[in-house]
Amino acid sequence: MAQFNDWCEASDEQVGTHYLRVITGQQERIDAGVGATASIVPGHYASEEHVARALRRLGKPAAAALIEEKLPTTKNIRSGDLGEIFATEWIDAFSGGYHAPIKRLRWKDHRNMAMRGEDVIGMLLDPQTQRLHFLKTEAKSRVALTAQVLTEARAGLDKEEGLPSAHALSFISARLLELNNLPLADAIDDALLKHGIPLQNVKHLLFIFSGNAPDALIRASLQAYPGQVQQWGVGLRVEGHAAFVGAVYDRVIADANNA
Repeated sequence: MAQFNDWCEASDEQVGTHYLRVITGQQERIDAGVGATASIVPGHYASEEHVARALRRLGKPAAAALIEEKLPTTKNIRSGDLGEIFATEWIDAFSGGYHAPIKRLRWKDHRNMAMRGEDVIGMLLDPQTQRLHFLKTEAKSRVALTAQVLTEARAGLDKEEGLPSAHALSFISARLLELNNLPLADAIDDALLKHGIPLQNVKHLLFIFSGNAPDALIRASLQAYPGQVQQWGVGLRVEGHAAFVGAVYDRVIADANNA
């Protein structure tokens, strides 16, 4: 986990019927944030089993190379990937039961390309109805957040009439079958092909990772939303955003070589 509570302070507020959380990295604890984040980044690009197998078969240098060759090298892609990683980690730890069932970045076409489709989809299986509830997520990472970025994120959330796309869910289902998670793969297929997805079973998460204060812009976006889907806005602010991103990836590479 990204251990947000160890290096950040958080505040919550209601915005009408919606929810806003602002998480602020504390400068005196930023090294702890770099370390905690670097510890979870490799697992988003390669499975622990893959790395362990490379270590057993080929030794430490090859295992380190396996990790490093999957990491993006451009600043923009690193920033975007880290925003998605943070969103995934937040969902798993703080969303009240939703879980992001796959680490999507493991299936990137190229390490310096962004993935298409919904950034993250959290899922929660209702134990009584055995129907899935979905947390459709748009993650954005910017040194300087602007209203235009929120407009782009809103457009992504509103696609498919606010529902998670069939393409994204089919991709997740196929990956879960490969991972032998048959019950969840079946539940996704049932939602797509048997029951349908009612809008009341969907929430939206707007996750922002930025260097400037995100609260006013996210609040305005939530207030302007005219639809029926409950909205969650989460803003993670880290001053020195670009330096933080660079430090995280540098630490990942250093840790891999020193493991």
